[in-house]
Amino acid sequence: MTRVSPRTRLTAEERHEQLVTAAVTAFSHGGYAGTTTDQVARLAGVSQPYVIRIFRTKQELFIAAVNRSGARIEERFRAAAAKEPTLHSLGEAYDDLLAERELIVLLLHGFTASADPAIGVPVRACFGRLYEVVRELTGVSAEEARDFFAVGMLLTCLGAMRVIGPDPVAREPWMNDLLKTFDHGH
Repeated sequence: MTRVSPRTRLTAEERHEQLVTAAVTAFSHGGYAGTTTDQVARLAGVSQPYVIRIFRTKQELFIAAVNRSGARIEERFRAAAAKEPTLHSLGEAYDDLLAERELIVLLLHGFTASADPAIGVPVRACFGRLYEVVRELTGVSAEEARDFFAVGMLLTCLGAMRVIGPDPVAREPWMNDLLKTFDHGH
């Protein structure tokens, strides 16, 4: 992330967006427990007290980052469905999102931090919105949506492990076997 010149004056909305963007990056690397608001502040080029003034707690900042990731997926699903409202087109849109490793890793951190009720409620709501959006956009059954999300979670895990995505690791036999299941270009 590029630091902002001290001479550049950002609006409150731009500063908020800058902090959420920095939070996505920081939390994707360290998870909820392993990331501090000071790390986010340094990435954003602001002071730690400023981060707390805007978000009050690390928890609120983390939830904002998770919601940003969910909104990004929803945005891509809606754009894909506008062209072709099918699970296939939404799947292709998600394939493109796998290149945004920070986004998918952050979501995995959100799922694992969900044991904390204050985090779990909004993370489950984010996931639930995505499920409802998929059903709304495609008209598929609950079973078809469940299968879509099951494959999506597998792809998310494979992307986070760098089995697929922009910079995959060297392939091992189990990876090739697993990936034969998909008609994607992985």
